[in-house]
Amino acid sequence: MAVSERRGLARWSPAEWGQRLLLLLLCGGCSGRIHRLVLTGEKRADIPLNNFGFYTNGSLEVDMSLLQLGLQKTEEKQPLVGFSLTRVRSGSIQSYSDLEVCPLQKNSTNLLVLFLINTKDLQVQVQRYGEQKKLFISPGLLPEAPPKPGLPKPEHMISPKVDSGTNTTLDKDKSKPTASQGDQQDLSGQDKELILGLGHLNNSYNFSFHVVIGSRAEEGQYSLTFHNCYNLIPGREHPFNITVMIREKNPEGFLSAAEIPLFKLYMVMSACFLAAGIFWVSILCKNTYKVFKIHWLMAALAFTKSISLLFHSINYYFINSQGHPIEGLAVMHYITHLLKGALLFITIALIGSGWAFVKYVLSDKEKKIFGIVIPLQVLANVAYVVIESREEGASDYGLWKEIFFLVDLICCGAILFPVVWSIRHLQDASGTDGKVAVNLAKLKLFRHYYVMVICYVYFTRIIAILLQVAMPFQWQWLYQVSSEAPGGVGGWARQ
Repeated sequence: MAVSERRGLARWSPAEWGQRLLLLLLCGGCSGRIHRLVLTGEKRADIPLNNFGFYTNGSLEVDMSLLQLGLQKTEEKQPLVGFSLTRVRSGSIQSYSDLEVCPLQKNSTNLLVLFLINTKDLQVQVQRYGEQKKLFISPGLLPEAPPKPGLPKPEHMISPKVDSGTNTTLDKDKSKPTASQGDQQDLSGQDKELILGLGHLNNSYNFSFHVVIGSRAEEGQYSLTFHNCYNLIPGREHPFNITVMIREKNPEGFLSAAEIPLFKLYMVMSACFLAAGIFWVSILCKNTYKVFKIHWLMAALAFTKSISLLFHSINYYFINSQGHPIEGLAVMHYITHLLKGALLFITIALIGSGWAFVKYVLSDKEKKIFGIVIPLQVLANVAYVVIESREEGASDYGLWKEIFFLVDLICCGAILFPVVWSIRHLQDASGTDGKVAVNLAKLKLFRHYYVMVICYVYFTRIIAILLQVAMPFQWQWLYQVSSEAPGGVGGWARQ
C-alpha cells in the first residue's frame, strides 16, 4: 500500500471528505514530470511507473534509492526483481496475458530492455531485445545543468555519473562504454552485455541509470514497469518497500510528446470561450425581455470554463519548464475545474428539465435526479484531482481512475432523463391545452437538444477514447481537444 493510510470510502465522514479534498488541492503542486514514488508494504507483482512519449534526444532517468525486499537470501539462479522498459502502442498500456509467468523471464518482442536486479551478486544485468541499437543506456543520472553550445549532443553523453562510487559498469572487457563503442554496436548489429553496479546498505539496495533516445526510429510511447515476481502467487506475497525517482524529458522540456501542444491549445481555447461568453452576454443585454435565469447560468459556465483552461494552460507551461506546476496555480486550476464540472451538468440538467422555459418548478423525479447527479459529479471531480496529484504507480491510483470513469458515465446517463421527461410532457400537452403550435415548437427544440446531448456524450467519452487509441503518440493531444472543446455544449443550446 502507499505511504498514506488507506481507509474505506464508506467510512469517511463529511468532515474527513472536506479535509482530504483540501489536502489534495494543496498537494496538487507535487504532480509533474519529475516523479517520486514511495511505497511501503507493497504486495503487487507489477507496478506501472510511468508512460511517456519521447522524441529524438529525449531522456529517461531512474534513481532507485531504496529497495527492501524482505526476503531471505535465495539461491535462485535467475533474478526475479527488476524493471522493464517497453514501447507501447499509443493510448494503451503494457499488459501481461499470463499472470503466472514472470515478465523478466519471458522473452517477448514487446520488451525492449530488462534491468534484472541480482541481489546475490550485487549487480544489475541489462538485457536488450529487438533492434533498438541507438537506445543508449548508461549508469547514473544525466547532469542537471543544460549542455553548453559546442558540447556533444545528449545521445553521445553516455558516460555514467557515478553516485557515491556504488554504481559501476562492468563490460566483458572491463572497459567503460564510450561513444565510439556505441557506434560499433550500430555497425555490428550486436548489443554488448551491460552490467550496472548495485549498491547495498542496511538491507536495502540502490542503483540509477538513464536512457537516451538516439534516433527517430526509437521515438514513441514508452512504459516503465517494476516487477517483483516473488509476489506472482496469490497468498504468498512478500511485502517490500521501494523509493524511486523518475525524470523524463524531451528536448523542448519536461512534457510528453502528446502534451507539448497543450499549452498553446488550452490558451487558444480559453480565449475562444472568453470571447463566446462576452458575445453571449451582449446578446442577453440586447434582448432582456427574452432572458431567463438559465441564460445567465450559461454565461457563468462559459467564463468558468475559460478561467479553468487558462490555469490549465499555465500549469502545463511550468511543468514543461520546471518539471512541476506552481502550487498556487495548480490549486486554482482544481477549484475552477470543480466549479466548471458542477456548472456544466447542472446547466444541462436544468435545460433538459425545461426550468424557467416550460415550467418554474422542478418535479419530484427531477429533484431526485439532481440529488444524484450533483454528489456524483463532485465525487468524479474529486477522483480527477486524485488522479492528477498522485503518481501512476500509487496503490490506489487505478481505483480512483475506475471511480472517475464509472461515475462520469453514470452522470452522463442521468442527465438524459430530464430531457426525455420534458419531451413526453410536451407531447401529452400538445393536444390538450390549446397551444398546439407553441408546444410543437418547444417539442422540436427539445428533440434537437436531446440529440445534441447524445452527441456530446458520445463525442467526449467514446470518440475521444477511440482517437486516443488510433492516433500516433505525437497526436494524442487530439484526445484533449475532443474532450474539452465540446465542454460548453450544454450552455449553448439556445431556447
